[in-house]
Amino acid sequence: MDYRATILLYAELLLALFLLWREGLFRTRAQRIAVIALVPLAFALRYCFLTYETLDYQDWIKVWIESLRTAGAWKGLGEEIWSCNYNVPYLYFLSLISKSQVYDLLLVKDLSILFDVILAWAAMRLVGVLNPDSPARKLTAFILVLWMPTVILNGSLWGQCDSIYAAFAVLAIYLALEGRSGWSVACIALSVSFKLQGIFLLPVYFLFLVSQKVKLRHILVFPLTYILSILPAVLAGRGFWELLTLYFRNTSSIGDGLNYNSSSIYALLNFDSLSTEAGERVGIVLTFFFCCAVYVWLVMEYKRLNNKALFGAAVLFALGVPFLLPHMHDRYFFMADVLTVVLAVSAPRLSVVPLCVSFGSLLGYHAYLKTRYLLPMRYGAMAMAFALILVIAYTAASLTPPEPKKSISSPPLPNNLPEESAKTS
Repeated sequence: MDYRATILLYAELLLALFLLWREGLFRTRAQRIAVIALVPLAFALRYCFLTYETLDYQDWIKVWIESLRTAGAWKGLGEEIWSCNYNVPYLYFLSLISKSQVYDLLLVKDLSILFDVILAWAAMRLVGVLNPDSPARKLTAFILVLWMPTVILNGSLWGQCDSIYAAFAVLAIYLALEGRSGWSVACIALSVSFKLQGIFLLPVYFLFLVSQKVKLRHILVFPLTYILSILPAVLAGRGFWELLTLYFRNTSSIGDGLNYNSSSIYALLNFDSLSTEAGERVGIVLTFFFCCAVYVWLVMEYKRLNNKALFGAAVLFALGVPFLLPHMHDRYFFMADVLTVVLAVSAPRLSVVPLCVSFGSLLGYHAYLKTRYLLPMRYGAMAMAFALILVIAYTAASLTPPEPKKSISSPPLPNNLPEESAKTS
């Protein structure tokens, strides 16, 4: 193990401890014991996986870094890399890695672990909005996200970067519920610019607009942030229009199969009798009607929307959209994994929800990492469907009760009226 990569991992551990200290979560003895016992151990577990290479790294990420290294880090950003379907913000990091003498794989994983920390911090802040004055729940959220199996496996073992887009997405929800409209839109734009899966959360922004958590004028921050994110590559020589339409041109890279080891509806129902094109249409129509149904329901209840109901809607989209869409892959429930943990910390009676979602996700991880199925994927899809029903119930229960109607009554009589004189016969 290269000592420089180990030093970086120690620095990320110190960052995690600093963020908890800054949040005031070192004040009590119980907090200090929990942090000292669990946080370093989460990093030690990641350390054990750092040298493990997957085929994704060997066939793709390693090739991209070598291409950047051969062309020159800056110059390489100005050229289209063969087989690369990632947007350029992630390539900026790979470009920096290509200039280092440290084993590429270690730096790729250290980068993902850095965003594991940011993701845990964002989840902690989001719990703080949903449950003010609850330090225990905030600390629980931070530790649970660091210890989530899919978060550990995704970055430190698999070498994937889903924690980057998810960290910006969770920050976006937190900032919206805090009323920091412009920053929220900037963060969701960064989430989408790093990975297309950030769009799973975009539908909730219509409800943020309806509830005035996000101001209409700040919607312009989205295209501005996205353009700024691709600008360095444009200055290096890439075409502006090429990068602006990158996701549209790369839709074929998701594959022709309706399901890729994902616990989606395509694992639950038999679509074998449908062609791929017909299956796509079914999934897109289902997703459209799902989003419309959520909109109609919650827009009709807009006077009762509060932070918890809006957060419930965000979880609905993060879970429901990849559940219904075609061509979903094994890692596409990553954001739902994290948000359902936040949900369970905020509402412990729903602890079964992240268990169901993580179960469905882990079946896909096992299928890729072990090249065999632990259980049929339909079991994961059933768990996802059950979790979706519980999130709908949570969202409904979180709506602010309507104010009781005031009864119309005659005004009270003054108490100083003279007594009525007795009737004389």
